[in-house]
Amino acid sequence: MHTIHAVLFEPVGCLAEFPASQFDQIAARIFGKTFVNSSGSEAYWQVVALIEKSGGKLNSQEREIAEKLELQAVEQVELYEDVVPAFSELKNMGIQLLVASSLSGGSAHRFLERFALQNVFAAIWNRDNAGGIKKAPLVKAMESASLQPEHVITLVDTIESLNVAQELGTNSILMINDYEQGRRLALYEPTGGIVSLRELPDAIRLVAESAKLRPR
Repeated sequence: MHTIHAVLFEPVGCLAEFPASQFDQIAARIFGKTFVNSSGSEAYWQVVALIEKSGGKLNSQEREIAEKLELQAVEQVELYEDVVPAFSELKNMGIQLLVASSLSGGSAHRFLERFALQNVFAAIWNRDNAGGIKKAPLVKAMESASLQPEHVITLVDTIESLNVAQELGTNSILMINDYEQGRRLALYEPTGGIVSLRELPDAIRLVAESAKLRPR
């Protein structure tokens, strides 16, 4: 693992637990699919997969439906209590913070507005301004900040998000929101895992110390 310069954040599951119902409605109304999900993250990534299978784009009517329901979900969430203290410490460490999400632009910005986080992030990439989903927002985030993947941490909490991070070559840190799920996902060999964002600054410091000790 290399010295870390930036962290990419997906609001869904990594900054707040989103309700599954709105994403399930998107799947039903746009794609005619019915799912039973235990978490909002699972439902969200199922919708992202459906968008990808349909060609990666939504038409104007579909975009309106999806964003309306996503905005409803945003209004229901509560920010994890460890987010603000962790962000403050990361910023003091000189770590760039970027949003890289497959949410719509309106939903991503409304989430940040609700919790007064607009000025925390160096850039906010979503499926609208990135021109795509899954890898596209992460690629745009790294390109915009001139970052190499090995110097980036991507927070993940599902197998789908872990696969994206690994495919791009970023360091994948598993947010363990559920013990059993975390144990299953650990089998897919993320770079590391945390149970609270408060642990992320210490994890980055450990990486920096390890980098100093490596033979040159």
